[in-house]
Amino acid sequence: MLQSSETPQLQSLVVVLTDAEPLSPSEDAARPVVDRGRSLSTVEAIVVGIAVVTGLVLRFWTRSHLWLDEALSVDIARLPLTDIGAALRQDGHPPLYYYLLHGWMRVFGQGDTAVRALSGVFGVVALPLGWLAGRRAGGPRTGWAFVVLLSLLPFALRYSTETRMYSLVMVLVLVGYLLVRNALERPTGARLVGIALITGALLLSHYWAMWLLAATVLALAWRAWRSIADRATTVRVLIAVLAGGIFLLPWLPSMLYQSAHTGTPWASPVRPTTMVIWTVQDFGGGYNGEGVILGWSLVGLFVLGLLATRIDVHRLVLDVRTVPQVRREAAVVGLTIAIATVAGYATRTSFATRYTAVFLPLFLVVAAVGLTRLDMPIVRPVVVIALLVLALVGGLNNVATDRTQAGEITAAIKAGLQPGDVVVMCPDQLGPSTHRLLPASVEQVTYPAFGSPDRVDWRDYEARNSKADPKAFAAGVVDRASESRAHSVWLVASGSYKTLKGQCEAVTNELGTRLGGGTGLVDEDADFYEHAALIRFPGPAAQ
Repeated sequence: MLQSSETPQLQSLVVVLTDAEPLSPSEDAARPVVDRGRSLSTVEAIVVGIAVVTGLVLRFWTRSHLWLDEALSVDIARLPLTDIGAALRQDGHPPLYYYLLHGWMRVFGQGDTAVRALSGVFGVVALPLGWLAGRRAGGPRTGWAFVVLLSLLPFALRYSTETRMYSLVMVLVLVGYLLVRNALERPTGARLVGIALITGALLLSHYWAMWLLAATVLALAWRAWRSIADRATTVRVLIAVLAGGIFLLPWLPSMLYQSAHTGTPWASPVRPTTMVIWTVQDFGGGYNGEGVILGWSLVGLFVLGLLATRIDVHRLVLDVRTVPQVRREAAVVGLTIAIATVAGYATRTSFATRYTAVFLPLFLVVAAVGLTRLDMPIVRPVVVIALLVLALVGGLNNVATDRTQAGEITAAIKAGLQPGDVVVMCPDQLGPSTHRLLPASVEQVTYPAFGSPDRVDWRDYEARNSKADPKAFAAGVVDRASESRAHSVWLVASGSYKTLKGQCEAVTNELGTRLGGGTGLVDEDADFYEHAALIRFPGPAAQ
């Protein structure tokens, strides 16, 4: 329970699934040692302070230009509010984050730093909420353990520096977690309404919230079935979660349209083992040595939080039945992965590790409890220092890594750009990040449909691409270049995109045949997350 010194406001704060039901005598005897009163030592307080300050700085610091998804978010959010919903029917996401970003940009502008700062603010808000969540699960020291892990977690840092909804999702999950835990003890009207509102906000922020909420409903239903004494309270909380679905109803026609026509044409469904491995590595900072070690170290802490009981200062005992403290949080993490996998195969939609932002807070609650299990001389200081060093490497890598090659490419274009020149992006997925860095006066077209470079129409994407004609497209580019008396035709192209195999290479060959040999100015560099090559062809005015 929350300590009596807490204010009602703190008690009414934060997702989604655990409870504080009284333990049976046998469970209570097996419950791990939790010191709810002991404060941090001076050294521990300094370590926490350094981690928090460093995490705050790194949530607003990256040198990368906006890549595809970020640039698309900005291009959609800057539309009039009444047009955002229609634009998202082509994109495949729910609308809440885009409305929030729209309002944010009206105040702070559309520069890279400005649009990313909204996610940074959410990342900062997550830290005190994380302290409350950890404290709720295991006392103040668990709260501080959560804050240390979240402050420098490379995954959290990345999505605090991306113009996407994932940092917002983490905040909503933390708020929901606290609200549900508190409501399961005392289901006041304010808490139940809060649960419904947070549920609706999650559904309108990211569709993977459906899998988290489905897992939560199962966990609550299980509790109601197993515990007669707590059934009435649990049912009220369960009804509040289900009632939150009402907020999705106005958006439901758009969601169903997106489901039928957008999906994830850039990848295929993945197995749960693949999902877990990718997620663990991305939590740690990516597919490098430090990221892999940090990610699997967090899994180790998760296992300790779920299975370990500290019986004295030097010994831990593992209970394969799991210990009650964070059993439900761990169960919801596992259920979310299982439900998402089944849904992915059923709907032929793919997986990206960023979607796991919906259960990261619950994962970290369990991992923070595991970290407090290591309250042993030498052991915990060594573990904490190692985790912080590994995390700092990932955080600094996020600062230094440019996610798109668009900056290098557009710098080369602008160095030789002349009036009337035409810039071609193949495929259209290269358009949003590239056009953002070019002068608005430059004519820019995208393959395959001569669409606007600030948008990608994902509707029936694979089917439309299969019907595209590279020869006809190249002919159309040459016609436009002739009309504008272009000195050059600049082709930004990559052959690595799914559903477009061989087509951009065909466009390159056709332009070379019609305009003469092209000059490669920038080579495609796979070290960039979003990469492409730049080729300059002589335009009609240069021939």
